[in-house]
Amino acid sequence: MFGRLPPALVLTGAIVAGAAMDATIKYLSLTNHVLLVAFGRYLFGAIFSFGIWWRAGRPLIDREMWRAHSLRGFVIAACAVTFFWALSVLPLAEAVTLSFVYPLLAPFVARVVLKETIRPSSVLCALVGFGGVIVAMQGAPSEAEAPQHDLGVAAVLVSAAFFSVAMVLLRERAQKDGAPIVGLMTSLIPGIILIAPTIAFATPPRLGDWLFFLQLGALAAVFMYLMAQAYARAEAQQLAPIHYTELLWASMIGFVIFHETPRPEIYAGAALIIAACLYAAYDERRLSRLTEST
Repeated sequence: MFGRLPPALVLTGAIVAGAAMDATIKYLSLTNHVLLVAFGRYLFGAIFSFGIWWRAGRPLIDREMWRAHSLRGFVIAACAVTFFWALSVLPLAEAVTLSFVYPLLAPFVARVVLKETIRPSSVLCALVGFGGVIVAMQGAPSEAEAPQHDLGVAAVLVSAAFFSVAMVLLRERAQKDGAPIVGLMTSLIPGIILIAPTIAFATPPRLGDWLFFLQLGALAAVFMYLMAQAYARAEAQQLAPIHYTELLWASMIGFVIFHETPRPEIYAGAALIIAACLYAAYDERRLSRLTEST
C-alpha cells in the first residue's frame, strides 16, 4: 500500500508515529519500571508486526537472517532501555533534541566496527553537534530541582551511540530482507532478549496501563514498518533531513500532554546539531558522487 508513496512521505509518517510512541513511553515510564516498558514495547510491537508479516505473505526468514538480526537485536535492546529511562527524567523535546547527535557518531562507530577512516569533516561536524548539545544544556534545571537530569542527558547520548549502530545495520537488512521481516525481527528479538531481566527486576503493570501498552505496540509496529519501507527505497542521505521534524512533533505533544515548554536553548542547540548533521549528510553524498564519477 505504501510502495506507491514517495519515500520521504513514508518516512514522515514514521516520524510522526515515532514521536507519538516516545510520548507513550514517557507516560508509561512515569509509573512502570523501564525494563517493563521496553519489554512491552517489543512484545506488543512483535504481535502487531507479526500481523503485518503474515499479511505480506509470510516471507521466509532463514538462518542467516536470524543471525544478522540477533546482533542488531542486542544493540536495539540496549538503545531502548537507555533512551526509555532518559524519557522518564527529561522533557520530551529535550530528549529528542539530544538524540539527534546519532548521525554524527556514525563515522566513529564505523571506525571501531569497520575500521573505516574518519574524515576531517566528520570530526568538525561532530564538534559542532556536540557544541549544540552544550548550548541545549544551558538553562537546565539545577541538581536540586532535577537530580537525575545529568544522568538523563548521559543516557540519551549512550542511546544515540547504540542507535547509530542500529541504523547502519537497518540500511543493510532493509534492502536484503524487506520491510515485513525487518519490522518483525526488530521487535521480536529485542523482546526475547528482555524477557529474563524484566521478570527478574520489574513488577507487573497496572491494569489501567494495558491499553497504553497496546497503543505502544501498534505505534512501534507502524514506525518500524514505515521506516523500513522508506529506507529500502531511498538513500539514507536523502532521508536524513526528515528525521529532524520529530522535534516539532515532540514539542507539540510534550506541550499538550505533559505541559512541557522547551527552553529557548533547546531550539538553539537543536539548530546547531541539525546543521551539523545535514552538512555531514551533504558531504557524504558529495563524496559518493565523486567516487562514482571517477
